[in-house]
Amino acid sequence: MAIETTYNGSCLCGQVTYQIETPLSIFQYCHCSRCRKVTGSGFAPNIFVPLSQFSWLTGEHLLKRYEIPDAKYFASCFCGQCGSNLPWLTKTGQIYVLPAGTLDDEIEIKPSQNIFCDERPNWHVGCNELKMRPQGPNS
Repeated sequence: MAIETTYNGSCLCGQVTYQIETPLSIFQYCHCSRCRKVTGSGFAPNIFVPLSQFSWLTGEHLLKRYEIPDAKYFASCFCGQCGSNLPWLTKTGQIYVLPAGTLDDEIEIKPSQNIFCDERPNWHVGCNELKMRPQGPNS
């Protein structure tokens, strides 16, 4: 029998917190235009978490949700206080799409795929192709 592990996550201001339980299975980078807009970056690192493995701990009343009516698989959830992206429940009501950057703990899985690669912006460069600095730009 596998040992369940829990991980915690939160928004930038710390008012909204959540917890997830293992096992985790799907972790991917999405390059679609919607994910790029909502993150302000070249891709969104998303983990799919079943409803039964997810729970809000604090601040659920601060959550705001945005949906595009004709989007089959997209929504956005964020903290009404600080604006941080947060996990959002899919329209099926069975899976949370969790922005990996909101986790406070290190997790055991790594991304397994990139999706919507045809929508990558022309300025996208892989992390390993860039100069690595231990901290800020002058380090």
